[in-house]
Amino acid sequence: MAENPATTVGIIAGSGVLPFAAVDSMRKRGIKFFLYPIRGFCDPERIKAFPHHWVALGQVGRLTRLLRAEGCRDVVFIGGLVRPALSDIRIDFGTLRVIPALAAAFRGGDDHLLSGVSRLFEQKGFRIVGVQDVAPELLMPEGSITRTLAGAESLADIATARALMHALSPFDVGQAVVVIDGHVIGIEGIEGTDGLLARIAQLRAEGRVRAKPGRGVLVKAPKTKQDLRFDLPTFGPKTIEGVAAAGLAGIGIVAGHALIADADRVVATADRQGLFVTGLPL
Repeated sequence: MAENPATTVGIIAGSGVLPFAAVDSMRKRGIKFFLYPIRGFCDPERIKAFPHHWVALGQVGRLTRLLRAEGCRDVVFIGGLVRPALSDIRIDFGTLRVIPALAAAFRGGDDHLLSGVSRLFEQKGFRIVGVQDVAPELLMPEGSITRTLAGAESLADIATARALMHALSPFDVGQAVVVIDGHVIGIEGIEGTDGLLARIAQLRAEGRVRAKPGRGVLVKAPKTKQDLRFDLPTFGPKTIEGVAAAGLAGIGIVAGHALIADADRVVATADRQGLFVTGLPL
């Protein structure tokens, strides 16, 4: 993708702060954009400050018409989105025409679903790009971004977590693992990273985790062969708070392949809690 694309970038926006961080970055870089917030997910108050058209899940026909109306060729998917059931999708005429392909996309993990949806848009003449193409400063840099550094024990736990995640990648499961003193304590499931950390905190409260607070790591990384235009691992201040509540030492994130939301608050919160946050080489 060109540094400053001539056409308007269409941003299909889910929940969270990342869609708004992305548009702030694009404004600074002189990239034209138009937002397509998804009803029930994107913040209706914050979206008022930006040019936008609301869309519902499944409105393929409406969305493609609106993208073309605003001159959008490049399309970015960003923000949180709970995997819907087929019964939750709002069907319009454009969706009816692609029901077989859409149903096939649902028969698999999240990567399979996202790649199937991207093919639908590409067949209609759009180009799917990643957040890293339009707002690269949102990517996690390599190395520590906090005052506290990862010690030898934490680095060993990070290596264990990454080996496990590499082995699990073919099964299209979560993008986060918690390891304490070489023991795998939790693997991200459908509850997401926040739910995983809450589970670790509960296990600690129940005495099931005996390690002293301040040991262990959360590691987030994309799956092997993941399409990096979609669903990059993401973390923000809430993640830091969850790591602190779980009694861990810090976080390892694969640099250049993960998004950091509200970086200043992440660093400030981690420094206040005495946690490390480090960007890992791919």
